[in-house]
Amino acid sequence: MADKKRHTTVSLKSLFSKGEKIVMVTAYDAAQSSIAEKSDVDVILVGDSLGMVVLGYDNTIPVTLEDMVHHAKAVRRGAPNTMMLVDMPFLSYHKSIENTLTNAGRLMQEAYADGVKLEGGESIANHVKALVDAGIPVCGHLGLTPQNALNLGGFRVQGKDTATAEKILRDAQAIVEAGAFMLVLECVPSTLANFLSDQLPIPIIGIGAGNGCAGQVLVFHDLLGIYDRKAPKFVKSYAELGTQAVSALSTYRNEVKEAVFPSPAYSYEVGDHDFVQLYAKIKGDTNH
Repeated sequence: MADKKRHTTVSLKSLFSKGEKIVMVTAYDAAQSSIAEKSDVDVILVGDSLGMVVLGYDNTIPVTLEDMVHHAKAVRRGAPNTMMLVDMPFLSYHKSIENTLTNAGRLMQEAYADGVKLEGGESIANHVKALVDAGIPVCGHLGLTPQNALNLGGFRVQGKDTATAEKILRDAQAIVEAGAFMLVLECVPSTLANFLSDQLPIPIIGIGAGNGCAGQVLVFHDLLGIYDRKAPKFVKSYAELGTQAVSALSTYRNEVKEAVFPSPAYSYEVGDHDFVQLYAKIKGDTNH
């Protein structure tokens, strides 16, 4: 889609003000992002979930800044005309403001990101403000925050009681005041998501937060049925490509074992006359 115009924070705000839903997909390499761009999604998120989906970790904690830069550069090459946000990984924005700016700067300058995403609220609001003041668009992330899952008791629904719901509201208000242009809200009751959507002046992108949000995000592998794991309740698989891939690879294996593949249709040949001359030349060279 060479003529596609990449979204900006301003154009996303326009969609939000008109009530048009924002579509975000999490992708991790050039092939996936190319498909996402051809599908005309609004935003691609390079999530640190790549640690679990692509790198095989149990959680997102081991993901490094180098991992994020590497994958974000690949995603950008595959989708040059789609807005790309990139997760800042664990502990890359919890030290000094200078350290946060340096790390986010790498994602912007090396991977050509259009913005970064940070997990957390009041505790990181000063880092969000510093990034925004430096000209770096920031998307927040509240509710289930995977980088903090060990403190949350695992990957569980958040905001089910008054205390945690109020904490999420305070965190959201802090992020908005710090200058974030958008917020991802993960694994919270729909009623809380709807309330926050009514209260906040920025678009909320839901994942396991109901249909009242300004938009939705799902992981590429989940929505296409590629990843072999038990999907969370909020995941809808629009295809079962993982099952198809196993079937295709099994057929390939059997055809190779039985010498069915490659058939002449998948092989290169030379004419009989050309082969006689080629064989004679090879044989002559060997005799020397």
